[in-house]
Amino acid sequence: MTKGEIVLGCLAPHPPHLVYAENPPQNEAFSEGGWETLRWGYAKLARKLKTIDYDAIVIFTPHWQTYIGTHFLGLPEFKSKSVDPVFPNLFRYNYDLKVDVELAEAMHEETEKAGIITKMMRNPDFRVDYGTITSCHLLNPDWDKPIVTISSNRNSHYYSNEVMIEQAKALGEACMKAIEKSGKKVVLVSSHSLSHRHFVTEAPLPEDMSREHIYNHSQYV
Repeated sequence: MTKGEIVLGCLAPHPPHLVYAENPPQNEAFSEGGWETLRWGYAKLARKLKTIDYDAIVIFTPHWQTYIGTHFLGLPEFKSKSVDPVFPNLFRYNYDLKVDVELAEAMHEETEKAGIITKMMRNPDFRVDYGTITSCHLLNPDWDKPIVTISSNRNSHYYSNEVMIEQAKALGEACMKAIEKSGKKVVLVSSHSLSHRHFVTEAPLPEDMSREHIYNHSQYV
Protein backbone atom coordinates (compact mmCIF):
# COMPACT_ATOMS: atom_id res chain seq x y z
CA MET A 1 0.00 0.00 0.00
CA THR A 2 1.15 3.51 -0.79
CA LYS A 3 2.09 5.51 2.29
CA GLY A 4 -0.49 8.13 3.19
CA GLU A 5 0.48 11.76 3.49
CA ILE A 6 -0.62 15.27 4.34
CA VAL A 7 -0.68 17.08 1.00
CA LEU A 8 -1.54 20.50 2.44
CA GLY A 9 -1.88 22.04 5.89
CA CYS A 10 -3.43 25.34 6.84
CA LEU A 11 -4.51 27.60 9.67
CA ALA A 12 -8.18 28.28 9.00
CA PRO A 13 -9.89 31.17 10.85
CA HIS A 14 -13.39 30.26 11.97
CA PRO A 15 -15.37 33.43 12.80
CA PRO A 16 -18.97 32.68 11.73
CA HIS A 17 -19.00 36.21 10.28
CA LEU A 18 -17.12 34.84 7.26
CA VAL A 19 -19.87 32.42 6.29
CA TYR A 20 -22.45 35.11 7.07
CA ALA A 21 -20.70 37.48 4.66
CA GLU A 22 -20.69 34.86 1.88
CA ASN A 23 -24.51 34.45 1.96
CA PRO A 24 -24.50 30.71 1.14
CA PRO A 25 -27.94 29.08 0.78
CA GLN A 26 -27.29 26.92 3.86
CA ASN A 27 -27.14 29.94 6.19
CA GLU A 28 -30.45 31.58 7.15
CA ALA A 29 -29.01 35.01 8.00
CA PHE A 30 -28.51 37.45 5.12
CA SER A 31 -25.75 40.08 4.85
CA GLU A 32 -24.38 42.77 2.58
CA GLY A 33 -20.94 41.16 2.60
CA GLY A 34 -17.82 42.21 4.48
CA TRP A 35 -14.64 40.67 5.92
CA GLU A 36 -13.29 40.64 2.39
CA THR A 37 -9.59 40.28 3.21
CA LEU A 38 -10.05 36.99 5.04
CA ARG A 39 -12.60 35.76 2.52
CA TRP A 40 -10.24 36.50 -0.38
CA GLY A 41 -7.60 34.41 1.36
CA TYR A 42 -10.05 31.55 1.77
CA ALA A 43 -11.15 31.85 -1.87
CA LYS A 44 -7.53 31.62 -3.00
CA LEU A 45 -6.98 28.53 -0.86
CA ALA A 46 -10.24 26.94 -2.06
CA ARG A 47 -9.09 27.40 -5.67
CA LYS A 48 -5.77 25.77 -4.81
CA LEU A 49 -7.53 22.77 -3.27
CA LYS A 50 -9.34 22.23 -6.57
CA THR A 51 -5.94 21.54 -8.16
CA ILE A 52 -4.80 19.06 -5.49
CA ASP A 53 -5.57 15.36 -5.40
CA TYR A 54 -6.74 14.46 -1.90
CA ASP A 55 -9.16 12.06 -0.23
CA ALA A 56 -10.35 13.80 2.94
CA ILE A 57 -10.13 16.89 5.11
CA VAL A 58 -8.90 16.31 8.66
CA ILE A 59 -9.83 19.17 10.96
CA PHE A 60 -8.80 19.92 14.53
CA THR A 61 -11.43 22.21 16.04
CA PRO A 62 -11.31 24.11 19.36
CA HIS A 63 -15.08 24.57 19.50
CA TRP A 64 -15.85 20.90 19.98
CA GLN A 65 -14.66 20.94 23.56
CA THR A 66 -14.43 17.60 25.36
CA TYR A 67 -13.41 17.14 28.97
CA ILE A 68 -12.96 13.37 29.08
CA GLY A 69 -10.71 12.34 26.24
CA THR A 70 -10.54 13.24 22.57
CA HIS A 71 -13.52 12.44 20.34
CA PHE A 72 -13.89 11.75 16.62
CA LEU A 73 -17.04 11.93 14.49
CA GLY A 74 -18.01 8.31 13.91
CA LEU A 75 -20.99 8.17 11.54
CA PRO A 76 -20.95 8.41 7.72
CA GLU A 77 -23.26 11.46 7.72
CA PHE A 78 -24.30 14.27 10.05
CA LYS A 79 -27.23 16.46 9.05
CA SER A 80 -28.78 19.20 11.19
CA LYS A 81 -28.65 22.93 11.94
CA SER A 82 -25.74 24.60 13.70
CA VAL A 83 -26.50 27.83 15.55
CA ASP A 84 -23.62 29.89 16.88
CA PRO A 85 -24.18 30.44 20.63
CA VAL A 86 -22.54 33.89 20.57
CA PHE A 87 -23.78 35.14 17.18
CA PRO A 88 -27.12 33.38 16.54
CA ASN A 89 -28.17 36.37 14.45
CA LEU A 90 -25.29 35.67 12.04
CA PHE A 91 -24.95 31.91 11.89
CA ARG A 92 -27.83 29.46 11.54
CA TYR A 93 -26.34 26.97 9.13
CA ASN A 94 -28.10 23.88 7.76
CA TYR A 95 -25.32 21.36 7.22
CA ASP A 96 -25.19 17.95 5.58
CA LEU A 97 -21.66 16.59 5.78
CA LYS A 98 -19.96 13.28 5.07
CA VAL A 99 -17.37 11.68 7.35
CA ASP A 100 -14.47 9.40 6.44
CA VAL A 101 -15.33 6.92 9.20
CA GLU A 102 -12.60 4.48 8.18
CA LEU A 103 -9.90 7.11 8.66
CA ALA A 104 -11.52 8.42 11.85
CA GLU A 105 -11.54 4.92 13.35
CA ALA A 106 -7.91 4.41 12.37
CA MET A 107 -6.99 7.64 14.14
CA HIS A 108 -9.04 6.57 17.14
CA GLU A 109 -7.12 3.29 17.29
CA GLU A 110 -3.69 4.92 17.04
CA THR A 111 -4.66 7.52 19.62
CA GLU A 112 -5.67 4.79 22.07
CA LYS A 113 -2.33 3.06 21.49
CA ALA A 114 -0.64 6.35 22.45
CA GLY A 115 -2.35 6.17 25.84
CA ILE A 116 -4.90 8.92 25.19
CA ILE A 117 -8.52 8.47 26.27
CA THR A 118 -10.63 8.63 23.12
CA LYS A 119 -14.14 7.96 21.87
CA MET A 120 -16.08 7.76 18.61
CA MET A 121 -19.10 10.07 18.44
CA ARG A 122 -21.91 7.92 17.04
CA ASN A 123 -24.91 9.96 18.16
CA PRO A 124 -26.82 10.87 14.95
CA ASP A 125 -28.30 13.93 16.69
CA PHE A 126 -24.91 15.34 17.69
CA ARG A 127 -24.58 18.99 16.64
CA VAL A 128 -21.36 19.64 14.74
CA ASP A 129 -19.57 22.76 15.98
CA TYR A 130 -19.43 25.99 14.01
CA GLY A 131 -15.61 25.96 13.91
CA THR A 132 -15.69 22.80 11.82
CA ILE A 133 -18.49 24.08 9.61
CA THR A 134 -17.05 27.55 9.02
CA SER A 135 -13.56 26.37 8.09
CA CYS A 136 -14.77 23.45 5.95
CA HIS A 137 -17.40 25.51 4.13
CA LEU A 138 -14.94 28.23 3.15
CA LEU A 139 -12.25 25.75 2.12
CA ASN A 140 -14.62 23.50 0.19
CA PRO A 141 -18.04 25.12 -0.34
CA ASP A 142 -19.12 22.19 -2.52
CA TRP A 143 -18.74 19.83 0.45
CA ASP A 144 -17.70 17.10 -1.98
CA LYS A 145 -14.96 15.62 0.22
CA PRO A 146 -15.45 13.65 3.45
CA ILE A 147 -14.06 15.09 6.66
CA VAL A 148 -12.61 13.84 9.93
CA THR A 149 -13.35 16.15 12.85
CA ILE A 150 -11.27 15.88 16.02
CA SER A 151 -12.35 17.45 19.30
CA SER A 152 -10.27 19.65 21.60
CA ASN A 153 -9.68 17.99 24.96
CA ARG A 154 -9.50 20.60 27.71
CA ASN A 155 -6.71 19.18 29.84
CA SER A 156 -5.77 22.70 30.88
CA HIS A 157 -8.96 22.91 32.96
CA TYR A 158 -8.02 19.92 35.10
CA TYR A 159 -4.22 20.00 34.86
CA SER A 160 -2.26 22.72 33.05
CA ASN A 161 -1.52 24.21 29.65
CA GLU A 162 1.66 22.13 29.57
CA VAL A 163 -0.31 18.89 29.92
CA MET A 164 -2.74 20.00 27.21
CA ILE A 165 0.15 20.78 24.84
CA GLU A 166 1.82 17.44 25.63
CA GLN A 167 -1.41 15.57 24.90
CA ALA A 168 -1.99 17.57 21.70
CA LYS A 169 1.48 16.64 20.46
CA ALA A 170 0.86 12.95 21.17
CA LEU A 171 -2.52 13.20 19.42
CA GLY A 172 -0.95 14.77 16.35
CA GLU A 173 1.71 12.06 16.14
CA ALA A 174 -0.93 9.32 16.48
CA CYS A 175 -3.10 10.87 13.76
CA MET A 176 -0.07 11.15 11.47
CA LYS A 177 0.63 7.42 11.95
CA ALA A 178 -2.97 6.63 11.04
CA ILE A 179 -2.80 8.79 7.92
CA GLU A 180 0.41 7.12 6.76
CA LYS A 181 -0.99 3.61 7.35
CA SER A 182 -4.25 4.47 5.55
CA GLY A 183 -2.54 5.27 2.26
CA LYS A 184 -4.77 8.33 1.91
CA LYS A 185 -3.93 11.88 0.96
CA VAL A 186 -5.40 14.40 3.37
CA VAL A 187 -5.67 18.14 3.84
CA LEU A 188 -4.93 19.01 7.47
CA VAL A 189 -6.84 21.99 8.87
CA SER A 190 -6.36 23.78 12.17
CA SER A 191 -9.59 25.70 12.77
CA HIS A 192 -8.81 28.73 14.90
CA SER A 193 -8.84 32.49 15.33
CA LEU A 194 -5.56 34.23 16.02
CA SER A 195 -7.54 37.24 17.20
CA HIS A 196 -11.09 37.66 18.46
CA ARG A 197 -11.10 41.45 17.99
CA HIS A 198 -13.06 41.73 14.77
CA PHE A 199 -14.41 45.24 15.15
CA VAL A 200 -14.22 48.23 17.48
CA THR A 201 -17.91 49.00 18.05
CA GLU A 202 -20.96 46.76 17.81
CA ALA A 203 -24.16 47.88 16.13
CA PRO A 204 -27.53 47.29 17.82
CA LEU A 205 -29.25 44.05 16.86
CA PRO A 206 -31.71 44.62 14.01
CA GLU A 207 -35.42 44.06 14.52
CA ASP A 208 -35.51 41.77 11.49
CA MET A 209 -32.88 39.15 12.29
CA SER A 210 -33.03 37.72 8.77
CA ARG A 211 -31.92 41.02 7.20
CA GLU A 212 -28.97 42.27 9.19
CA HIS A 213 -26.89 44.97 7.54
CA ILE A 214 -23.29 45.97 8.14
CA TYR A 215 -23.14 49.03 10.36
CA ASN A 216 -19.91 50.51 9.04
CA HIS A 217 -18.04 49.07 6.07
CA SER A 218 -14.80 50.81 7.08
CA GLN A 219 -14.48 48.37 9.97
CA TYR A 220 -14.41 45.29 7.76
CA VAL A 221 -12.71 46.07 4.46
